[in-house]
Amino acid sequence: MDIAALSMAMSAVDLKQQSSLKVMDKAMNNAESEGKQVVNMIEESIPHPSLGNQIDLKG
Repeated sequence: MDIAALSMAMSAVDLKQQSSLKVMDKAMNNAESEGKQVVNMIEESIPHPSLGNQIDLKG
């Protein structure tokens, strides 16, 4: 295999690796964002600790 072909093959492998890393980085960022949204949704669904503990009977 000559040097030019080897260089082109190495460049192609490097390009594939870089694009794969970019896609993985994007997927990780999306997963982190969705995780934060789930945590916020769970925190908002927890009822207030003192809500419903007292009943006003005076009317």
